Amino acid sequence: MNYDIQSPFLLDKSISEQSFCSKKRKNDDTYKASSSKVEYEKIKRNSKEESEIEDPDTEMDDTLLSSSEDLLCDLIEDSELDEMGFETVVSSQVTLSTTTATRDSLQLYLREVSRFPMLKPEEELRLAQDVQKKGCSKAAFRLISSHLRLVVKIAMDFQRRWMQNVLDLIQEGNVGLMRAVNKFDPDKGIKFSYYAAFWIRAYILKFIMDNWRMVKIGTTQAQRKLFYNLNRERQKLLAEGFDPDTSSLALRLGVGEEQIIEMQQRLDASDMSLDVTVGEETGNASRIDFLPAINPGIEESLAGQEIAILLQDRIKDILPLLSEKEVYILHNRLLTDDPVTLREIGEKYSVTRERVRQLEARLLQKLRTHLSRQIGDFSEEWIGH
Repeated sequence: MNYDIQSPFLLDKSISEQSFCSKKRKNDDTYKASSSKVEYEKIKRNSKEESEIEDPDTEMDDTLLSSSEDLLCDLIEDSELDEMGFETVVSSQVTLSTTTATRDSLQLYLREVSRFPMLKPEEELRLAQDVQKKGCSKAAFRLISSHLRLVVKIAMDFQRRWMQNVLDLIQEGNVGLMRAVNKFDPDKGIKFSYYAAFWIRAYILKFIMDNWRMVKIGTTQAQRKLFYNLNRERQKLLAEGFDPDTSSLALRLGVGEEQIIEMQQRLDASDMSLDVTVGEETGNASRIDFLPAINPGIEESLAGQEIAILLQDRIKDILPLLSEKEVYILHNRLLTDDPVTLREIGEKYSVTRERVRQLEARLLQKLRTHLSRQIGDFSEEWIGH
């Protein structure tokens, strides 16, 4: 069940006019994040739960949710999320790489978020029940707005390693929070903040992976698993005194060796522009000038035209030797860009599709024999069958 909920991240008009409030989603090509391999290693080493995050739109296991309290208690301590100290705590975590414009926008957003009061346990339970049973958008709004602090805290935890605009992470985390509100079942006995933290993390992790490079490196579940765990398993093997070769990594991660090689190449290689010039000795040509053409060259096109003309002339000689059905198959199935189906031919001549297939095979054999006699260097590829 989905609810028409306005994101609290875009509540105030003055905030929505800031650059960080763009509504572009994670599939927008304008998100072109880049980072060094060192930053990637930091994310891989320090994210304890990354291997357990699946696609944000998949169901989460109840066992995983029930054990979440120990994993997340340090992340959502009340002392760090209380109304008085929230802005101060988060502001102290902003990295030096954050620009002045980003810091100003973040401070503005933190002030707006601090305006929403936190909920008491019984109030949170009542609102969650209203959302689940009645589809109450007002109750959903209150649940979301009261947990925006949690999104900021989790985003800041990733920002120290992501080293990019934390406001992008916050916006993506807010989407995960709204998803959590729609999926939360208060009768499970799980505190909402613990449940929501997994959805928030999942959306933030998905955003980081989608925008790590200009070319996406994790589009399937297997690729996401490798993205989060490949380097970790490599370090484990080294620590155990083993050579982290492809076969060992594939065995540890439960994937094929080809997938290991492909992901290693994606992670180790950096993005490069095709417009960069190769060198003066090439006349300042760019890389794109050396890419093979998609369409056939002039010589290949001319050769194809000559072959087509030659085949047409030689096929005319065999027409008197063919039956009516074979002539129809030749013109309407073999020598056309829009061939009719075996069923259509069968209905026309009141025969089965298998009989039409036999006629077609016999016709092709006649063509091969005739053309090989007429053309010395005849190739079966010329007739496309």
